Amino acid sequence: MARFLRPLLRGTTYTRLLHLWVPVLAVSVWLFIDMSTPWIPALLLVPFGLVPAVRRGEGVQARLLLTPGEPEPGISEAPSATWPDRLRTVLWLELRMLLGAVTALATVWLPVLCFELARCAWTGGPAGAPLLDRLPAHRAWALLSPLPLLALYGVAVGLGELVTAAGRRLLGPSAAERLAALEERTEQLLERTRIARELHDSIGHALTVAVVQAGAARAAGDPGFTDRALGAIEETGRAALEDLERVLGVLREAGRPVSARPTLADAGRLLESARASGAKVDAEVTGAVEAVPGPVSREGYRILQEALTNVLRHAGAVPVRVRVSVTGGTLALEVRNPLPGPIPGSGRGSGLRGIRERAALLGGTARSGPDEGDWQVRAELPLG
Repeated sequence: MARFLRPLLRGTTYTRLLHLWVPVLAVSVWLFIDMSTPWIPALLLVPFGLVPAVRRGEGVQARLLLTPGEPEPGISEAPSATWPDRLRTVLWLELRMLLGAVTALATVWLPVLCFELARCAWTGGPAGAPLLDRLPAHRAWALLSPLPLLALYGVAVGLGELVTAAGRRLLGPSAAERLAALEERTEQLLERTRIARELHDSIGHALTVAVVQAGAARAAGDPGFTDRALGAIEETGRAALEDLERVLGVLREAGRPVSARPTLADAGRLLESARASGAKVDAEVTGAVEAVPGPVSREGYRILQEALTNVLRHAGAVPVRVRVSVTGGTLALEVRNPLPGPIPGSGRGSGLRGIRERAALLGGTARSGPDEGDWQVRAELPLG
């Protein structure tokens, strides 16, 4: 019983009723002017719903009254951007008016019906309601008087749930809005992962070196060794500060919209930055890079950035060959540099793992490792 009555204790039940009542008030004003044309308000909703800003207003109202307090109600607050959005808004307005009319009739006549059944049973006279004036007077009608209240309960709760489901369907995000939100979420997750890797690799390494060097200097008791240890700590700390500044730059960039973040069309600044660090960069770009889809172009930029950063961090100012090509529905990125020392393993660092993760997220592949005396990073991303 308590579970059955629980909806009556929720404020959402009554805010949804209020939401259903709002269009009925507008219709009542029109009926007060001209009762012979009750269909005019429904007709006026068609051009009204085609206005882009109406969808935003309906979305805000639906969020406040149909889904109060829900963090992810599934209702958009953006204006209509396409004709399907406008048509869905028109359908929503018509449905809202229809459900509002049903609600208004039920909330007015069902309590009246309950009262008349009870009055007929109590006084023994015929009921005054038009639907009951031909029923014979009998006290057994008292047993039926709770039924209109149960029906009212069903209308209040059921239509509230129905209009909320319809709101999520008709006022929910369009395909373009869902794609933009998914892209934004993916970008945020990628940036968080990258920041975590950067902090772990640079700051964690610097602190480890500083602790080891300080402990060794104290244990050695040699002024010359102590000076060399302090110099190493200073150099490591300076490098860590530079890495930290770069990571903070990523954090500051995270507040920008996805569409404003760098793409492969901005790769020139990456190459100039590498050249300014002393590397001799030989770059070659083939194909229509500017036509690469946004998500692929942005991830390609990040992959190229990570590959160049790894070159400068691990190989220093060495010749670097960069190849970017768009052919056959695939974006190919290749960064090669000569190995400065012994050939390392297959590349298990966080930066290289991040490159592979970015490529896999877009359905592509990435590999890194020694190749003909060079270190090679190559990624292939599908454009579809």
